[in-house]
Amino acid sequence: MRLLLIEDDQELVTYMRSDLVKAGFAVDVANNGIDGEYLGDSEPYDAVVLDLGLPQKSGMDILQAWRKRDNRVPVIVLTARDAWYERVDGFKAGADDYLGKPFHIEELIARIRALVYRRHGNMSHSIETKTLKLDEDTQEVSVKDGQSYQLTGTEFRMLRYLMLNSGKILSKTTLSGHVYDQDSDRDSNLIEVYVRRLREKIGNHMIVTKRGQGYVFNDPN
Repeated sequence: MRLLLIEDDQELVTYMRSDLVKAGFAVDVANNGIDGEYLGDSEPYDAVVLDLGLPQKSGMDILQAWRKRDNRVPVIVLTARDAWYERVDGFKAGADDYLGKPFHIEELIARIRALVYRRHGNMSHSIETKTLKLDEDTQEVSVKDGQSYQLTGTEFRMLRYLMLNSGKILSKTTLSGHVYDQDSDRDSNLIEVYVRRLREKIGNHMIVTKRGQGYVFNDPN
């Protein structure tokens, strides 16, 4: 999954980004409202973590502008102003969740996961199909014969996105947009490499190639 973190506190950004990457997210950062709004409109993020107190344009204004343009990207609002009426204003503006500062990074990660799961219609708070179970904490995949495999960061992000979109055709461009951050090399050939590596671990039949279209994860819940 790919996240956009819009936050101008550089010390907090460094801390958050490191832990979010370790938790299996590709993370882009904007340190002002103008850049953050543009990225949120132009890139296919799975979720946005949005601070309200931003330079150049406030987080509330960004959120309202996105929703007016029908940008429905899931948004978790961060703010040091945690009064109840401000939370209400945030939800009215279109926020999906709200977290007051200071917070524990583990709670933010849990909220991001839950938000993305709900968007994909997954209400179980785990990623599991008939024959596979993906452990987000250890970044391991277990197959029905009891074998478990440790995944690299890219393998994990790709398999998680494939499993959450089981049965859908996902193009290389779509996979790249949700697996890599904006600074990564998005050579489409790399997608083929990681698909091959995943097939070696979970079985060739689990990821079906649709020639000229992309890939389909073939193990529905």
